[in-house]
Amino acid sequence: MLQFEELRLQLEGLQPDIKDLAEALGLSAMESEIAQLELRAAEPGFWDDLENSQKVLQRTSALKNKVESYNKLLAQYDDAMALIELANEEEDLSVYDEAKAEVEKIGSNLEQQRLSTLLTGEYDSKNAILTFHAGAGGTEAQDWAEMLYRMYCRWAERHDFKVKLLDYLEGDEAGLKSAVILVEGINAYGYTKSEAGVHRLVRISPFDASGRRHTSFASLEVMPEMDDDINVQINPDDIKMDVYRSSGAGGQKVNKTSSAVRLTHIPTGIVVACQVERSQYQNRDVAMKMLISKLMEIKEREHLDKIEDIKGVQKEIAWGSQIRSYVFMPYTLAKDHRTGYETGNINAVMDGDIDGFINAYLKASSLNTLEKK
Repeated sequence: MLQFEELRLQLEGLQPDIKDLAEALGLSAMESEIAQLELRAAEPGFWDDLENSQKVLQRTSALKNKVESYNKLLAQYDDAMALIELANEEEDLSVYDEAKAEVEKIGSNLEQQRLSTLLTGEYDSKNAILTFHAGAGGTEAQDWAEMLYRMYCRWAERHDFKVKLLDYLEGDEAGLKSAVILVEGINAYGYTKSEAGVHRLVRISPFDASGRRHTSFASLEVMPEMDDDINVQINPDDIKMDVYRSSGAGGQKVNKTSSAVRLTHIPTGIVVACQVERSQYQNRDVAMKMLISKLMEIKEREHLDKIEDIKGVQKEIAWGSQIRSYVFMPYTLAKDHRTGYETGNINAVMDGDIDGFINAYLKASSLNTLEKK
């Protein structure tokens, strides 16, 4: 039947790209590394160094997930082809919609895995630390910051990433003034690094009795979580530590003890805080890790030779610096000003469906890199 023949040709057209993906992923090298890591895990005394053993197991798991994802794609291809051929032989149009959906799913899966091959930066594979800041505007901006916080938490859940709250400062009446989360999962930083910047909201304010339209701003900082074995020299005299009582939204997010820690890097003015661990010492360790991650991220981004060269310049959270706009009224639209990618389904976006923006940025960055070469 013509319909199934067209589907078969469409599916066969994906086959060369699926084969190329195996080479782009380095599938053979990954399988070899998995075998070596499993041999290390079987060695006597492997568990004597718990920290190192955890890293080996995490690396093994990450590689196995990639291989499994590719093998799942192959299985989907074979199953879809078998379904199409069988339906075509029996001229059974009742399964056409199912077969078409399977072909589209394979194409989407292929595209997602191809995009992951673009994540070749030094820190792309690492966990990500996301920091949210409300812009000027009081309750409006603080409510918008919390909406962004929820959006990225939902995005992480969609991708089976683990989210850990590190710091949370409530807004005066609603929302939040600032918050920090750790997103744990393979390539978490590679995917979220494109989201760093100022985000702009246009809507009819729920806090304005006159029902006027308001524009609000909030910013997102993204940095990779650095491993403990990365050696960064920071002068202890350059760090100011403040201890304060923990607090959280509704009293549910954190322990309310005098153990929260805020670190200020005096030369750059960079401030990090942690309040969710049980003790002051644990919070200080996490905050110090955040500070190192922030300094390293800026050093790499600015192509600097030393941490000491960082000036700590901050963009204003206001007009002219936004990377993306979210419009609720008079129409619905979310548009990225760097890539031009846009969607009118604002509800889906706020519920964490932001892969289109991330993918568009990765593709654009890849093209820019090729052009420079």
